[in-house]
Amino acid sequence: MSTAIQTDEQSGTRPERRPTGRTVLMCRPEHFTVVYRINPWMNPAEPTDTNLALEQWQVLYDTYLELGHDVHLIDPIPGLPDMVYAANGGFVIDGIAYGARFTYPERAPEGPAYMEWFRAAGFDVREPEEINEGEGDFLLVGETILAGTGFRSHSHSHEELARIADREVVTLRLVDPSFYHLDTAVAVLDATPGQEHIAYLPTAFDAASLAVLQERFPDAILVNETDAAVLGLNSFSDGYNVVIASRAADFERQLRLHRYNPIGVDLSELLLGGGGVKCCTLELRR
Repeated sequence: MSTAIQTDEQSGTRPERRPTGRTVLMCRPEHFTVVYRINPWMNPAEPTDTNLALEQWQVLYDTYLELGHDVHLIDPIPGLPDMVYAANGGFVIDGIAYGARFTYPERAPEGPAYMEWFRAAGFDVREPEEINEGEGDFLLVGETILAGTGFRSHSHSHEELARIADREVVTLRLVDPSFYHLDTAVAVLDATPGQEHIAYLPTAFDAASLAVLQERFPDAILVNETDAAVLGLNSFSDGYNVVIASRAADFERQLRLHRYNPIGVDLSELLLGGGGVKCCTLELRR
């Protein structure tokens, strides 16, 4: 896919962004609540509103449909309040679905549930031997998979995925417990080989991982702590349209500067469980 170059006084030379249709899997938050604490965002003493979570999720779902994306749904299961965070259910590439094996027992049944859906949908399912939390910690950028570790997915799962996907997998270590999955600290804005572009929060990574990001993505957007704290980086891009947290104001400004079309949505209720736009969205790559 070619990238046209345009120049103007405000943005200088920036690529002209082009959207591509995506296929994603989502799960309605019919059973969403916070009854345990497995990340710093969760507080069982703070009330949650399941109906509000459903309303906010519906806006995200409708936004994807309006953008022309193909949205599939997995049935929510009672007793699994975090199942709405579909990105953690696996990592899908080239028709292969690498299943999730969760760190915490509270979420463990989600792994088999998502693998059952993958099988029924015709994917080649690979059951994991190593602990990993799916696309929460695995992000495809060009032909490379960026892989997070430090809080949830074990680094051994990076090696396992590299064998299964036959792709380069680059390990990045997260050091801030508020950004416990890679998709809370990195946003893939353009995954097209040859024009890879990301945004990230520098303070979320150890020094070695930060050096890797700086070397590989010198033109990346660096997001501030304020926008990261509303999970602004937990976004979903089709190469032009970027669905983000509506409160991530400066990130929105930066995206416009780089010729993206940011679309803000409010998932503040689901943020109480530690998730945002990307957490609710698992890309299905045939």
